[in-house]
Amino acid sequence: MNRGLPATSDRALKVGVLGSPTGWYMRDLQRAASEMPACRPTTIESLSFQKLSVWSTGLGLPRATTWSQTGDSTDESKAIGLSDCDTVLVRSMPLGSVEQIVFRMNALHAAQASGVPILNPPRCLEMAIDKWLTLDIAQRAGIQTPRTICCQTREDALQAWESLGGDCIVKPIFGGEGRGIVRVTDSDMAWRVFSTLEQLQSVIYIQEFLESEGYDLRLLVVGEELFCVRRENHGDWRSNVSRGGKAISHEPTFEQISIAFRACKAIGGWMIGVDILPTRDGRNILLELNAVPGWRATAGALQVDMAQLMLHRLHDGLE
Repeated sequence: MNRGLPATSDRALKVGVLGSPTGWYMRDLQRAASEMPACRPTTIESLSFQKLSVWSTGLGLPRATTWSQTGDSTDESKAIGLSDCDTVLVRSMPLGSVEQIVFRMNALHAAQASGVPILNPPRCLEMAIDKWLTLDIAQRAGIQTPRTICCQTREDALQAWESLGGDCIVKPIFGGEGRGIVRVTDSDMAWRVFSTLEQLQSVIYIQEFLESEGYDLRLLVVGEELFCVRRENHGDWRSNVSRGGKAISHEPTFEQISIAFRACKAIGGWMIGVDILPTRDGRNILLELNAVPGWRATAGALQVDMAQLMLHRLHDGLE
């Protein structure tokens, strides 16, 4: 796990970041850019998803544009083309209608097709946001995952619950940070949960409950490097740091490292959060992948300036 940072570069780096202009990760990237060595000048441009548009002249490739989120948001001089950036990082996407979400992803595809490096690539983002699709791709790559049933009706969900021994985890198919996850061990609770999800026209995503040693692993892959922490939460079987869990430095096994890199390759990611559960019976089970992973807890536990490391790696890509 090479963590050395090269000291020279021939070019300045301009990174466009699609995400919250005031969020912790935007501030961390801006802080890291301000602390880069003089030989590697770096600027961070906060970009708006809501102002994203695609212009086509009818000839050649279209041009994707948006506005900077710094300064006066009504100042038209803040308009910027994604192609004006050396790299565009996707850190979050605001809520919107189905049409808006589909358009934003298609706009990223158009920008990528015109030569703009999008990280992670749009197709990777589309795959990773869907938990079921992610695991289906991982399984086809030979990676072991929990027994999982994805369905749409209460009757099918109850049958799935029974097939898993009357003990399962129900998750939102889209979502993160442990929000909306429940363990269902009672038949009345199962009927109520599955009925509610059916009425909400939700896809019902069900997984077997796996016995663990009280922790799971977050392996953060950045290019060819990997950083690993163990996440523990003694007050909750959900170990997410956002739910009160604690991240601790962890040395992964060869098998765990292999799972992480194989999973990243399967969805074509550059920076991916890989969640693995070591079970009590000795297996390493891939739980899910995150294509917009946080690094705050990992950086703190490992004492690594993850934002600056990312910027150095992006500089490396210019050479």
